[in-house]
Amino acid sequence: MSDFFAFLSERHEQILSLVWEHCYISLLAVLAGFILSVPLGILLTRAERISQYVIGVVNILQTIPSLALLGFMIPFLGIGAFPAVVALFLYSLLPMLRNTYTGIREVEPSLIEAARGMGMTNLQILFKVEIPLAISIIMGGLRTATIYTISWATLAAVVGGGGLGYLVFTGLGNSNDNMLLTGALLTALLAALADLVTREFQRMCTPRGLRK
Repeated sequence: MSDFFAFLSERHEQILSLVWEHCYISLLAVLAGFILSVPLGILLTRAERISQYVIGVVNILQTIPSLALLGFMIPFLGIGAFPAVVALFLYSLLPMLRNTYTGIREVEPSLIEAARGMGMTNLQILFKVEIPLAISIIMGGLRTATIYTISWATLAAVVGGGGLGYLVFTGLGNSNDNMLLTGALLTALLAALADLVTREFQRMCTPRGLRK
């Protein structure tokens, strides 16, 4: 154990730098995924005929093994943080797209009819009825995507994207248990922290009357 703490002390600057890389790669990917998937999920509730096809394509993207996807991107995007962010962005889409689509679809039709009967426009119904009622489910998708993305971001090191995966893969290659343990523990801690933060964010976004 003393060797482990000595390792942390000697490499603390490098470790902090890798933690920062891991965070910004993950957050960029999730943010880009959120910006695309939430409007797309809402749009799909208005275009039922193509919704299953779009969700199916996104679902297929997520079934591609992550290492294979990263390898496929190298000839087109090169190496470094950018291809890693693109790959993580693709993986983050499904939870947020599916939750947005499901959340909006599960709003009671009678409530929408009542809002329409009160003279609300489609845009007013969306922002004043559907999104507030579905926001907890939508934020649940963000929470799931954030936690998964932080875990998957360890693979960014494979394409030179940095992050805590550098410690994991270098530790494995050199049989350095301290590096491996540090990378694994910090990734798990970041995922747990992200769970707490996004859970609170989900609670804050949910209207008071709908909080459990």
